Amino acid sequence: MKKINIVKENRDYNLIIKKNKPFKYKDFIIYIDKRESSIYRFGFSVGKKVGNAVMRNRIKRQLKAIVSQNVYQNDFDCIIIVGKGIINRSFKEMKDNLNFAFDKLKIVKERKDA
Repeated sequence: MKKINIVKENRDYNLIIKKNKPFKYKDFIIYIDKRESSIYRFGFSVGKKVGNAVMRNRIKRQLKAIVSQNVYQNDFDCIIIVGKGIINRSFKEMKDNLNFAFDKLKIVKERKDA
């Protein structure tokens, strides 16, 4: 995942979360902000209740790997907030659940691994 495709600023997170309605699926809460731009951006939030720092960073690495396997449309920002139940999921379950959510939100152009 390229650095240009990552939401980094705290004010961007707050703006996207405040402005949009959440889409909830299993352990994920996803906020999509449609905008006029030629790129897409993703932001990940894993709270302290999920585990220690090693576990949280592992989950973020796995999410980035899942996100980088698809080709997306170019006009949105996406914030993915992870719930506590993600600890009990395997990588395959996490991937299937997140891809199902992306299909419901209609932001994927095509899958690279399918």
